[in-house]
Amino acid sequence: MSAPLRLVIFDVDGTLVDSQADIVASMTAAFEGASLPVPPREVILSIVGLSLPEAVAQLAPGAEAGMRAAMVDAYKSRYMELRAAAGAEISSPLYPHVLGVLNQLHDEPETLLAIATGKSRRGLDKLVDGHGIRHLFVTQQCADDHPSKPHPAMLQAALSATGVEPRHAVMIGDTSFDMEMARAAGILAIGVTWGYHDAARLSDAHMLIDDIRLLPGLLQQVWGQIA
Repeated sequence: MSAPLRLVIFDVDGTLVDSQADIVASMTAAFEGASLPVPPREVILSIVGLSLPEAVAQLAPGAEAGMRAAMVDAYKSRYMELRAAAGAEISSPLYPHVLGVLNQLHDEPETLLAIATGKSRRGLDKLVDGHGIRHLFVTQQCADDHPSKPHPAMLQAALSATGVEPRHAVMIGDTSFDMEMARAAGILAIGVTWGYHDAARLSDAHMLIDDIRLLPGLLQQVWGQIA
């Protein structure tokens, strides 16, 4: 009897790639363009994972809707400029060992890989194509098509697209939004400690890892417990 399909869903920023320099620079440009005080770096990084309009709303709660929309546009414009100047591989480099682990998991016949990210479709396309990893993921869910994390819509769509049951799926992410989203969708939440939220903020995670090379072995333990 063959093993059931398993779905491993990854966040992107702070989990697969380190894009903090461009995120901070782009949000700085958005606030400066609106003549608002720029939030500290750690505050900007604390909202990574949310869709951009929600992130701006949280960082600038007193700004009017029109100003927030202009800030979103300014952020996008600056981010695209930085990415175009450096290329995705430099602008948003993969964390060490990520590519090897993705390839290892992809080579498992019963394992499917997916993405659930607060990035736009255009931004996600540029990233996965820039790193040559599009083929590794059977479905890619992004902010253009769903409510912002921690709403579970992205994960529900990934489950529906693959036909995998929630108990055979896991969410891998670096923020509290990822962990809350996973629990809302009824799937296992695995937090990573190398991203933008520290371990103290990942209290909703079922488990934590501090080295992505540990992920394949951890998943084998998880699958073994639910077989």
